[in-house]
Amino acid sequence: MAHYELIVIGAGPGGYEAALHAAKLGKKVAVVEKREAGGTCLNRGCIPTKTLLHSSQIFHDAKHGAHAGIHTDDIRADMTEIFAYKREISQKLSSGIESLFKTAKIDFLRGTALITAPGAVRVTDAEGGANDYTCDDILIATGSVPSRPPIPGLEFAMTSDELLEGCDHLYRSIVIIGGGVIGVEFATFYSDLGCSVTLLEGMDRLLPNMDRELGQNLALILKKQGVQVCTRSMVDRLEQTPEGIAVHYTAKETPGCAVGEAVLCAIGRRAFRDGLFAQGLTPETNGHGLWVDEHYQTSIPGVYAIGDVSSPVQLAHVAAAQGAACVEHMAGLSAGVCMDAVPSCIYCRPEIAAVGLTEAEAKERGIPVKTGKCVMGGNARTVIADPGRCFMKVTAHAETGAILGAQLMCPNASDIIGQLGQAIANGMTPGQLLAAMRPHPTYEEALSEALENLASKL
Repeated sequence: MAHYELIVIGAGPGGYEAALHAAKLGKKVAVVEKREAGGTCLNRGCIPTKTLLHSSQIFHDAKHGAHAGIHTDDIRADMTEIFAYKREISQKLSSGIESLFKTAKIDFLRGTALITAPGAVRVTDAEGGANDYTCDDILIATGSVPSRPPIPGLEFAMTSDELLEGCDHLYRSIVIIGGGVIGVEFATFYSDLGCSVTLLEGMDRLLPNMDRELGQNLALILKKQGVQVCTRSMVDRLEQTPEGIAVHYTAKETPGCAVGEAVLCAIGRRAFRDGLFAQGLTPETNGHGLWVDEHYQTSIPGVYAIGDVSSPVQLAHVAAAQGAACVEHMAGLSAGVCMDAVPSCIYCRPEIAAVGLTEAEAKERGIPVKTGKCVMGGNARTVIADPGRCFMKVTAHAETGAILGAQLMCPNASDIIGQLGQAIANGMTPGQLLAAMRPHPTYEEALSEALENLASKL
């Protein structure tokens, strides 16, 4: 029976980063994974969706380039080739992770893990053969899977996993249930390619967990792109009809129906721990997954959990940061993750990126705040690209001047948000950020204007 200092269950961003970090610290490590290295993010989530959006933006920009002198009358999108490109990217990155495991002398155990006792893991391979392993510590990084609420007829709808794995043809029409991150990114992809898209969201705006202006502005932009956006619309049932799949919903007490060739259910994800623990092992849970303490240890000694399976913030970079911090703790080193500066990025068009508190969240906590904003109608890069209404908004503590949060909606927002996360983590003020010169012409120039506006109010 092989013994390891650490067995990591799950080879997604949290799992593989933790394993690599532990190996650097000199630990003997094994990683158990029943599917491809890279987990959901690399194979059925972040990377595949961004690859599809890259393809659809090329198509959209070429098709709508007449105003800039680009005419492509015979352009076409080949979905088989688009999805083949998506698979190529995922496979390349997945193979890269396996190579990193080999270089770090990490054993990659393919199969399904079962925690039979603290410090004991059984791995069952695809043929049914089982091997038992012992270890000092176990780190659970099994991630999450799409949620399927008990809506009648929902079996007619696809999840994002199912869509990404095999739906490589262009639908004439699609109904997307859920106006969160997954829903708006797929709405962007399909509308780019000329598909008729209906987007249903039960709350009063898109992206209901983010700053109100972001969701409202995005709805206006999507509508201009031809997407039918229906908020305050609760889905009642689905049924198969000769015209397609009918989604019956209620909007403001009024019944409605949207029909599509396909339906995507994109209403969130749930922590995945199915079949992970042997009978008699019952870890504590909370509202979103496994309960963990400040060091990511579950209620079972020596068993830790990071990422989507235990964290309320389901983001790949959060899982990776928690994995590294957890391993540091196991090694007796001081480590932690600053959850006050977690960036969130949405790859719609224009991009959305946010970090820290919104103005409304700060006020709910009783924090006095001031906000500076720049609407980017005069920004040169924005005028050239014409991506729709763009803005940057920064919030700071009204008394100390420390930056508390920021919301960006513009091209390349995902590449700009990092500096604002650093500012929050280090208690920086608008004046300190303004000390750095920003190049011209860039979208980033608007940040200086928002900061100057904020500084004038402090």
